[in-house]
Amino acid sequence: MKIAFLADPLSGFKIYKDSTFAMMREAVRRGHRIYAFEQRHLVLEEGVVTAEATEITLTGDPDDWYSEGDTATVALSEFDAVIQRKDPPFDMEY
Repeated sequence: MKIAFLADPLSGFKIYKDSTFAMMREAVRRGHRIYAFEQRHLVLEEGVVTAEATEITLTGDPDDWYSEGDTATVALSEFDAVIQRKDPPFDMEY
């Protein structure tokens, strides 16, 4: 399967506690390919939702935990699953 994750920037993940990372790791363990993109990469044009998605490879290194593969504009319908894992904004007003 091809699974895309709409998430916060990967560079900010704290993998020791991040449930999105746990989902990614399990997907890879099951043999699936994973991709990531941010909300700012989403586009709706002529009724088709696309995103600039990057294929991700997990490295096993806790400090440098992923490497980026190719980035391409892809219709979300080309993925078997799209998982939205965006954290809500947080500030004192929230």
